[in-house]
Amino acid sequence: MLNAILLHGLPSKEEYYDSERPSASNAHWFSWLQNQLLVHDIKADAPEVFKPFEMNWDAWLEEVERYDIGPETTLVGHSMGGGFWVRYLSERPDVRVRKVVLVAPWVNLHHEEQTDFFDFDLKQDITSQAKMFTVFASDNDGQEVKNSVEHLRKQLPGAKFVDFHNYGHFCSRDLKTDAFPELLTEILS
Repeated sequence: MLNAILLHGLPSKEEYYDSERPSASNAHWFSWLQNQLLVHDIKADAPEVFKPFEMNWDAWLEEVERYDIGPETTLVGHSMGGGFWVRYLSERPDVRVRKVVLVAPWVNLHHEEQTDFFDFDLKQDITSQAKMFTVFASDNDGQEVKNSVEHLRKQLPGAKFVDFHNYGHFCSRDLKTDAFPELLTEILS
């Protein structure tokens, strides 16, 4: 059975505790994408990491490993969620998946945040762990993410990079909608 795991990024502590905002796994395009995948007969889960702003690797790992990850799985990660999948695959060379799509991945290259979340050795061959490995990037994202994308571009020669103009950090306010048809097309292709 085809399945997908949609992993959110890093909300601030203020965003996390704001009762007027959706939870991270329901923000931006996540709910729309989950619904679209379900109607295409792909079981789609969007894990909700408890207190993600604490940047605790073990907490993120525990939440993600509740789901089946195997040859029929598509892994989608936004921002820090994308960075999570890079580390996850680097540390688990035996994991094989169907597809990986990283949207504006962030890997804390310049230690913008004081955390050991990204203390790992990036394996260049992680792209071989998926039948398709894609990175979405925007020309007007923040510099930290642009740096992360350029680092991945150099380190992951087997990845496909899709560059967008004026998509910002791929959040609802940047896209001006909660729909993200380009991402759906990439997953379904």
